[in-house]
Amino acid sequence: MGRKKLQRFKENEENRNVVQEGKEIFENVKGNWQTLQFKNDNPITVELACGRGEFTVGLAGQFPDRNFIGVDIKGSRIWKGSTIAIEEGLENVAFLRTQIQMLEKFFAEGEISELWITFPDPFPRDGDEKRRLTSPRFLELYKPMIQKDGMVHFKTDNTGLFDYTLELLQSREDIELNFHTHDFYASELKDEHHGIKTRYEKIFSEKGEKIKYLKFRFR
Repeated sequence: MGRKKLQRFKENEENRNVVQEGKEIFENVKGNWQTLQFKNDNPITVELACGRGEFTVGLAGQFPDRNFIGVDIKGSRIWKGSTIAIEEGLENVAFLRTQIQMLEKFFAEGEISELWITFPDPFPRDGDEKRRLTSPRFLELYKPMIQKDGMVHFKTDNTGLFDYTLELLQSREDIELNFHTHDFYASELKDEHHGIKTRYEKIFSEKGEKIKYLKFRFR
């Protein structure tokens, strides 16, 4: 492992806005994010597969009256978002280092008010469907954690993953699909995202890929 990565892992251990194995809060944060981490009762927005945290940090800067948590397993990626949040003095940002399939260990029923799934791995092979973050397996995982009427947002450049997700959501009676588009930046909702783009979104857009977006609620 390189010296730079080791240094980043060390800083993650020290940074208060990183929740990871080895810290006391890691075992006790479920149901207690507002009291143990944020010290307020503001609503919580979670971004899954947050990568370097550009979107999580960007939203936190726009909405100081909300709390934001980015979830990813890659410590070196989380370090980037954590460092930027500290440099910008954003106390309403935290990063959880864990596998997303372990999410129920860290969020109690109704603890999340809003969920973002941004540019996840599309897992294009048919045999990998269950690994997609919008598969039935994961939808059932998220459902109890999200407050009644809490919105779930999904953005991707991958047409196959988007069409798979859209078809699945439309087939479920427990889901209310509020909006969907195959060209987000040509849609009427483009300004709602405040111009915040992840690194991957910029790369895909520059290659001419249309960004797909949808949002839904569990009934």
